[in-house]
Amino acid sequence: MALQRFCPSCLSATSPRSALHRNLFAQKIVPSLSRVTTHNQIRTAANKSKNKSPGAPQKKKKARNTFLEPSLRDMPQFSLVDAMRYIRAAEVGQKPTSAKYDLAIRLRSVKSGAVARGRLRLPHPIRTDARICVIAAPNSSAGKAATAAGASLVGEETVFEAVKEGRIEFERCICHADSLPKLSKANLGRILGPRGLMPSAKLGTVVKDVAGAVRDMTGGSEYRERTGTIRMAIGQLGFTPEEMHANIRAFMDVLKKDFNQLSDRINKEVHEVVLSSTNGPGISLNGSLRSADSIDNRDLSTLS
Repeated sequence: MALQRFCPSCLSATSPRSALHRNLFAQKIVPSLSRVTTHNQIRTAANKSKNKSPGAPQKKKKARNTFLEPSLRDMPQFSLVDAMRYIRAAEVGQKPTSAKYDLAIRLRSVKSGAVARGRLRLPHPIRTDARICVIAAPNSSAGKAATAAGASLVGEETVFEAVKEGRIEFERCICHADSLPKLSKANLGRILGPRGLMPSAKLGTVVKDVAGAVRDMTGGSEYRERTGTIRMAIGQLGFTPEEMHANIRAFMDVLKKDFNQLSDRINKEVHEVVLSSTNGPGISLNGSLRSADSIDNRDLSTLS
C-alpha cells in the first residue's frame, strides 16, 4: 500500500510518515544526532561573565622601558670616506655651503631618565647664519659688546614683549647674569622651553661675558637627545675626510664625558652612528676612516 504524504509542518505523532521515521531510527539507517542543549551553553557563558568583577584589573602587555635597537647583523656599514662619497653623489648640484653633514647617534638607553644635551665648539666649525638674541640692557656695556660681536637682537623688555606676542625671530638665546631675575619674572619658560631657547646656566647660556658667548655660539653646535637618538650637524659638504673625522671624534669624546656624569642607575651606550646630509640618505658607519678599496682622500677634497 502506498504511503500517504503529509505536509511536514502538519505531521502528528501517529501519522504513517512519523511511524516510518521511528522505524528508520530504530534500524539505524539514519544515524542519531546528539541533542544540543543551547540553554545550558548560554547559562554557562552567563555564569562566566558573572564571575568577572567589573573592577577587576585586566592583564596588560608589559611595556618596553628601553628604545628599540635595530639589529646591525645584516645591515651594510661603510667607512667614513665611502659614506662621504655616496652622500656627495646624492648632493650633486647643491652648493657646498648650503648642504651639511648630519650625524645621528642611536643609543642603548632607557626611556625614562636624564637626557644628554649640551653645546660644543667643533675643531672645524660650521658656518651658520643663526640669529642670536642676547637678553641684556641694550645701553649697557654688555649689550653694546654683544651687538658688536654679532648678536641680531639685544634687549630686555622689548624682547619679552616680542616673545609673548609670538614674534620669536632668533634661533639662539643668551642671557646676561644681571638680567636673569627679569627673565625669570617675565615667565617665558613655557614659550622658550619647548623650543630649546630658554637660557640656562647649566647649558652655558647664562653668562657674564655675553660677547664671548656670542662668538662661541656662532661657531658652536648644540645637541640634544630625543627618543634615544642624538642628532647634530657635524660638517659642511665641502669638508675633507680629515676635517670630518676630527669633528666626529671631538663630538664622541664630549658625549662620553656627558654619559660618565650621569647617575649610576642610568646607562647610555652608543649603538649605531649614522651619517647623512641635507638631501642625502643615511649611511651607517663602521668606525673606520677608510676601507681597502676606498677612493683617495684627495678625490673628496676637490669640492669647493
